[in-house]
Amino acid sequence: MNGPLQGIRVIDLATVVMGPYAAQILGDLGADVIKVEPPTGDRTRRIHPQRHETMSALAMTVNRNKRSLAVDLKTDEGRAALLALVKTADVVITNMRPGALRRLGLDHDALAAVNPRLIYCTAQGFRSDSALADRAAYDEIIQASSGLTDLMRRATGDPAYVPTILADKVCALTIVYSVLAAVVHQQRTGEGQHIEVPMADTMLAFNLVEHLNGLTFDPPEGPVGFPRSMSAGHRAVRTADGWACILPYDERNIRDFFTFAGRPELGDDPRFATPAARAAHHGDLYELIAELAATHTTAEWEELCAAHSIPMAPVLDLDDAPTDPYVTEGGVLSTAEHPTEGRYRVIGIPVRFSATPGAIRRHAPNVGEHNDELLAELAQPAAEETS
Repeated sequence: MNGPLQGIRVIDLATVVMGPYAAQILGDLGADVIKVEPPTGDRTRRIHPQRHETMSALAMTVNRNKRSLAVDLKTDEGRAALLALVKTADVVITNMRPGALRRLGLDHDALAAVNPRLIYCTAQGFRSDSALADRAAYDEIIQASSGLTDLMRRATGDPAYVPTILADKVCALTIVYSVLAAVVHQQRTGEGQHIEVPMADTMLAFNLVEHLNGLTFDPPEGPVGFPRSMSAGHRAVRTADGWACILPYDERNIRDFFTFAGRPELGDDPRFATPAARAAHHGDLYELIAELAATHTTAEWEELCAAHSIPMAPVLDLDDAPTDPYVTEGGVLSTAEHPTEGRYRVIGIPVRFSATPGAIRRHAPNVGEHNDELLAELAQPAAEETS
């Protein structure tokens, strides 16, 4: 089996992380993904670290399960090759800005004229019908524009970026589920459509799920910001020998935690006796957890919490991820041999299908690695039509 999307062809006409990551996930699920990139390669290929000039660590991560077609879309030949490919495709994903797509003659109307059943997914920083449509947008821009940077200010005192490209990856997942929904419709009706995933809108919706909070009501019933997440003490705590997340959640958890920490009287503290009382005193609870966590080792807390169903996890040092038993036993990280890059670590497919499991079928391709193969495939139908 080659995954539930076997037989679906996706053109990855995207750069950097968001679009390529979305296309990679579709490839993991069995789609035939063709990465169309310039002859110099997608800019992600040049981000260090790397062993060779056009194959960065990031490119190896987001370009697996793809074939590479390297063409210059500013030339008649390059555009013709892409349009021939579009005729055979089910999905196109791009994060080019609307103006650039129009100038290249690669907007939705142009490609739908070639393939009316095409699902055409555009993902850019801001809505195409807004005054910001052609603004450049990277992850940090969207973190700021969506309120995420302000959430960091409210929680820590300083407006800061989350130390991961959260907007790129959340929007990539949004592309994936949107495309899959459109594929269901396409398979049922034969109709294509244009999907637009504006990053700012996507992240605003994502951030406001819990943080709209009191502003949900009109007039407001309280401030914005989810209190538990915004509490100053909402952080990992230092144990006697390391760091852990210890999160007593209900009254029984709280009693068991304080008893083990040698402060059983706090188990009956009225500040923590009911959900409403805890909501008003999250900060107090977190301060006490931080103070008492140091009385035992991480392993002792882990044993106690497992025995009493208290949510808890040791803090994983990313340096330890390649040897952590949970990570290695489940295939979250494994090693493989790339034809040109040598031995490297592969991030596994986290979702499991009982009947149609995904698979890593292809290493990340080099720039234009499949030009001859793909151009021959595209020429074959034309030859058959004239025979």
